[in-house]
Amino acid sequence: MNRQPRTIGILETTGFTPAIVALDAMEKGFQISVLQAELNDMLGVCIKILGDVSQVNTALETGRRVADRLKGSPVATTLALCEAGTFKVLNALPEYNPLIQQDVVHLPKGNPNMVETKETIAALGFIETQGFTAVFEAIDTACKSANVEVVGKEKLGGGYVTVIVKGDVAAVNTAVATGSQKVEALGNLVAAHVVTRPSPAVLCLLP
Repeated sequence: MNRQPRTIGILETTGFTPAIVALDAMEKGFQISVLQAELNDMLGVCIKILGDVSQVNTALETGRRVADRLKGSPVATTLALCEAGTFKVLNALPEYNPLIQQDVVHLPKGNPNMVETKETIAALGFIETQGFTAVFEAIDTACKSANVEVVGKEKLGGGYVTVIVKGDVAAVNTAVATGSQKVEALGNLVAAHVVTRPSPAVLCLLP
């Protein structure tokens, strides 16, 4: 990003699912764009957005409410006319964490406003647990119960892992509901949610 950054909004949550669901609501409701998502070592995800100050402020308030409903313990702030020095720190470079064997900084794949896919994704389903056994059992149950496809998984450390599936709305709802029921006996269900017609920014940040 070579131009002077506009207002930057930061929303940080505990858990991957609250952060992504909040981003979906922010982009659908307001004129903002996503800069990147960055994982921390405290089970959290930091979503960074750009836009005019009024749009960023109202988007963050919406995102905070959404993440709070998903028990994401959100914190948010707005950096108006962000200083160049601050932006250098905030705009993180690609980073790989060998401990969790995945990227720490998620950059949008391509232009989030011009996502071209061979198919329209009607819905995304998120099942987030603390414990690998629980999430593996949940995803196996989910895939057996409905015609869904696994998109990928995201690890935050501390045993937090999210599996994402896609398909039509009814299938994804069934998969998430049945998969979540399996978690209780094997681990801690952190979040379970279905996003219909996911926004371009969400699609660009998927693992």
